[in-house]
Parts: sequence; structure tokens; C-alpha cells
Amino acid sequence: MGTKRYTAAIRTLGTAGEKYIRLLDSLNSQTIRPEAIIVYIAAGYEIPQGTPGNERYVHVKKGMVAQRALDYQEIDTEYILFLDDDLYLSPGAVEEFFDALDSTGADVVSPDVYHNSDRSSAGKAMMLLSGRMRPRRDDGVWGYKVMRNGGYSYNESPSKKIYFSQTNAGACFLCRKEDFLKIHFEDEGWVDEVPYAMGEDQTMYYKMYLNGLKIITLYNDSVVHLDASSSVSSDDKEKLRIYADFRFKTIFWHRFILTPEKRILMKIWDVCCIGYVVAFTLMISILKVRPDIFKLKYNAIKNAMIYIRGNEYKALPKIN
Repeated sequence: MGTKRYTAAIRTLGTAGEKYIRLLDSLNSQTIRPEAIIVYIAAGYEIPQGTPGNERYVHVKKGMVAQRALDYQEIDTEYILFLDDDLYLSPGAVEEFFDALDSTGADVVSPDVYHNSDRSSAGKAMMLLSGRMRPRRDDGVWGYKVMRNGGYSYNESPSKKIYFSQTNAGACFLCRKEDFLKIHFEDEGWVDEVPYAMGEDQTMYYKMYLNGLKIITLYNDSVVHLDASSSVSSDDKEKLRIYADFRFKTIFWHRFILTPEKRILMKIWDVCCIGYVVAFTLMISILKVRPDIFKLKYNAIKNAMIYIRGNEYKALPKIN
């Protein structure tokens, strides 16, 4: 690989505290150091104190998509290392990212930060039955894949370090600036239209995949998620998460799965897949005698369908 010049671009609210400082320290300790560290902090939030001081702050509109779907005029390096604010990178992490891109010819590399295979057997079973995520046997090729119901599947027992993927977690990834800009991530601002945004990572990666970018997942422990705490209370957060999840899943499925599909039989299958997910999750709420959660899920799906029929959604560029 030729140039290894990159800029670290961090998305933050400035509330991660010591975890954020650990991230900055780890960037400054890389064997291939960033030429600049630019922190895109949400407007109205204070700049953190006690940091190394070689980072630059840019205030932008708040939102998981809004703070990433930028034009990055401040960045003049070929590559951007996109980061959330609660990570730690081992000293050789970025060098390993570049080596992985070089050895595979891929365009985007992302570490497997959250380790879905670490879930309990009961947790895996519930995720499988609900259609949210499905474990797959190692086929030697794929890490993460998007399913027809809008969920995703993952390699349960990877036997090597690098796999191709259609999605992943967006907390950390490296790619060329021009490749990121060409997916026009700003068109997906609908993800941010709820207080607790969900699904922005899958939307971004799958749009990359559909635009012909080769995405690889790096299975190692070079990047650690430090799990920054949230200011939202647990009960409120869970309800916001449930609403955002079903709103996202409905819109994502319609925009990225159903609409681009041209084959009639596959469209019918797509409807069956999402129909199962909706029926199962509503049934679970009934069995648990949780009318409040049933109503929350129902309203999320209903409001998503209202949005899909609206002019704002219809004006979005089509996904091919």
C-alpha cells in the first residue's frame, strides 16, 4: 500500500470522561500516528477538559448520522479513521487495519468490537426466534450479512482473522474519504428523527456494500469498547430503544430490502420475512402481558409506515 496518511475523526457528545481521554492517548500511541485528530462534537455540548490537547474540535448538529454524515472539508488526508468516543486502540491497531486493506484489496475495514458470539445460549435463541440476529457456521468468507427481514447474521466461530461483511458496528472503521463521501450518508437522516437513534451503523455499511465497496471485518482484540455510560435512565432508555428499533427496522427493510428488489417472488418472500418478525414480537408482548410495550412497538411500526408513505421519504434518492 502506498500512502498511510490518515486523520482520526471522532463522534462525541463530550460526556465519555476518562474513556474519551484513553481513546485520545491510544491514538497518540499508534505505530502509525494520525496526521490530525478532529473531534466532531454536538452543538451545545462543552469541550472536554484534561485531554492531551493536540485534538481539534468542530461543533456540528447533534445526531448519530448528523455527526458522521459530514463533508469533512477539514480533512485533507486520503484515509479517515472514524471513531466513537469510548474505545481503546492498542498501539498497532491502525497499522493492522492498513495491512488488512492491503492484503485483501478491500475498501473498508472494521474490527469486531462487540462480539455477538459471546451471548448466552438463551440470548442467542431469543435473538434467532425474533429475527433480530442469527448465528451462522463459519463458511470461511463472511463475517456479517444482512438478512431479508432487516436483521443480520454473524459468523459464530470465525477461524481466521479477516472476513468480508455487509454490515458491522460503526464504532471504529477505516476507509478512504472519497469512498465514504460517495455513499451520501446524509440522505439517511431519517435515522436521527427519534430521541434514541438506532441502526445508523447497519444503514451506513449496507449502503457501502450496495455501492460496491468491499468491507472486511477484522477479528482480533486490538480495539476495545470501553462502554461509556448514558445519561438516559435505564427504563426510559429501554422504551426509547424499543421504539427506535422497530421504527428503524421497518424503514430500513422497505428502503434497502424490499424496494430495490425487482423479482416478484423475492418481494413476496421479503414481506413474509418482515411479517414473521412483526407477528412474533407483538405476540411476545401479549404473552408477557405488556400492553405498554405492545403499543410502543405497534406505534413504531405504524409511524414508520406513515413516514414511508410521506413526501419526505419519497423524495430520497432510490437505492439500487
